[in-house]
Amino acid sequence: MPEVRRRTLLAGAAALGGTAAAVAAPGTAVAAPASPATSTPLVTLGPDDPRYSSLTRRGSNGRFVGKPERVHVVSTTEQVVAAVQRAVRDGKRIAVRSGGHCFENFVDDPSVRVLIDTSPMRAVRYDAARRAFAVEPGALLGEVYRALFLGWGVSIPAGATAEVGVGGHVLGGGYGTLSRRYGLSVDHLYAVEVVVVDRSGRARSVVATRDPEDPHHDLWWAHTGGGGGNFGIVTCYWFRDPAAKGDDPARLLPKAPASALSFSATWNWKDIDERAFTRLVRNHGTWHEHNSAPDSPHTDLFSVLMLSTRNTGTFSLVGHLDATMSDAERRMRAYVDAVGSGTGTKPAVQHTVRPWLEAAALVQETNPAPFKVKCGYLRKGYTDRQLTALHRHLAGPVSENISGALWLVSYGGKVNTVAPDATAVAQRDSILKAVYMTGWEGEETAGAKPLAWLRAFYHDIYADTGGVPVPGPVSDGSFINYPDRDLADPNLNTSGVPWHTLYYKGNYARLQRVKARWDPRDEFRHGLSIRPAG
Repeated sequence: MPEVRRRTLLAGAAALGGTAAAVAAPGTAVAAPASPATSTPLVTLGPDDPRYSSLTRRGSNGRFVGKPERVHVVSTTEQVVAAVQRAVRDGKRIAVRSGGHCFENFVDDPSVRVLIDTSPMRAVRYDAARRAFAVEPGALLGEVYRALFLGWGVSIPAGATAEVGVGGHVLGGGYGTLSRRYGLSVDHLYAVEVVVVDRSGRARSVVATRDPEDPHHDLWWAHTGGGGGNFGIVTCYWFRDPAAKGDDPARLLPKAPASALSFSATWNWKDIDERAFTRLVRNHGTWHEHNSAPDSPHTDLFSVLMLSTRNTGTFSLVGHLDATMSDAERRMRAYVDAVGSGTGTKPAVQHTVRPWLEAAALVQETNPAPFKVKCGYLRKGYTDRQLTALHRHLAGPVSENISGALWLVSYGGKVNTVAPDATAVAQRDSILKAVYMTGWEGEETAGAKPLAWLRAFYHDIYADTGGVPVPGPVSDGSFINYPDRDLADPNLNTSGVPWHTLYYKGNYARLQRVKARWDPRDEFRHGLSIRPAG
C-alpha cells in the first residue's frame, strides 16, 4: 500500500479494536493516580488559550474539528457537575470527550458550544466497599489493562486498541480480543456514576447499579450499550463479573492469559482471482458459523480478516489466541488453512508469542486523517450475491485509486449467552462484525470519490434490504460505537426501517423511557442520539 493510503486508512481503523497492531511495538501506558476528592477550581479554556487547539483537535477523525466557546478540563465528578450546571444555565449545547475516537461529528460539531474533556480522569482502582474495580472515563484501554493485570491478574473483555478511551467505548457495548471467551465489557459492568440534568435544570451525580432493586437500575441498563452522549456524563464505571463470589479482587473479573500467540497471514492480490476470493471469504464465514458457540474450544481465537482494495497489493488475516493452551499454534495453522482452503494459493504466515499485556496494551501512532466507517452484524456468512458484490467493489474497476477495506471481525461465543434485553446491546446471536471503511488525505472535497465508493459498496451489499443491514437471516443491524449518520438519511436508507431499529432493535422504546426520565430537557444529544419518549 502506498504510504499515504496506509496512513489514512489506519487513522480511521485505529479505533476499531485494531488487531492490525498485532505485530506492533508494545505500549508504555500506565494507570494514573486516583483523582483528588477535594474541591478544586474548574479549569476553563477559551480559543485564545494555547491549550485550546490541542484539546479541540485531538479527535481521531480528521474530517471534523470543533470550535466550542470553551473547554472544561475536568478531574473530578464535582467539576463535571459544575461544568454541566454552568452550560445549562447559559443555554449552551454540551459534548463530552474521553479518548476522542468518535467516528462522527457528535463531539466536533459546530453547534457544540461547551466541550467537557474528561481525559485527566484516569484512575483505575479497587473499590472494596462495592467489591468492584472503579475505572474513570478518561482512562485509555491500555492503561486499564495494565493496571488490572499488574495489580490483580485480571482484565475486562474490551477493545483491542490501547488508545481508545473507556468513556465512550463501554457505553456502546465495547468488545475485543477476549469477548468470544468472556462476553462484552458491559456484561461485567456492576455500576456507573453519571452526571445528569433534571427537568428543573439542576445537574447532579447519580450512581446506578445492576441490582434490579436499585431505583436507578434503568440508568445502569441504558449504559450497557445505549451509546455515548445520550443520558449524561459518566464519571466512573465499576466492573465485577456477575458470577463472582467473595471479596478477593483477583477473583472478581476474568483472568487474563499469561501470554498470547499473535499471528498474521497475508495473501497477494495478484494470486487471487474472483473464484479464489469468493472461496476464501466464504470459508471464513463458514468457520465462524461452526466455531462461535459459547462452548466452542476456539473462543480464545479472535481475528480480523482485513480485505483491502486490490490496489493495495495484499490483504491479511490477523489475530490472537491464548498461547498458554498447548495446541495454540496447531489451531492457529488449522484456522489459516481452513480460511485459505481451495483457493489454490498459500499466504505468508507469521506468528509470535509474547506476554499478554504486551499484546493487549499496544499503542498505535497515527495522525488524525479524514475517514468514514460503516458497519453491520453478521449472523452467518455472506450470501453468494453479496460475495460477488464484495469482489466487485474491492477488486473491480470501481476500486481504482481508492484506499478502502472491509474488516470481518470475530464475534459470538460468550457474547451470545446474554439475553437481547438483559443489556441495551440487542445483537446477541451474531458471529461477525463487518466494518466497511475508507480514508483520504486533504480537505473534505478530496473525500467525494472515496465516500461515493463506500456508500455504493455498502448499499450493494445490502441491496436486498434497502441498502442497510436490516435484521434477518444474515444481517442483524449495526453497532452504535461505529455510528453512521447515513443510516438516518432516507436517500441512503430506503428500507423503511429506522436507524434506531438497526442499532437497538426492540430495546429502543425502553431507551427512550430512560431518556425521558434522566434527560428530560434533552441536554445530551447528537445526530443519532436517543429521542425522549413522547
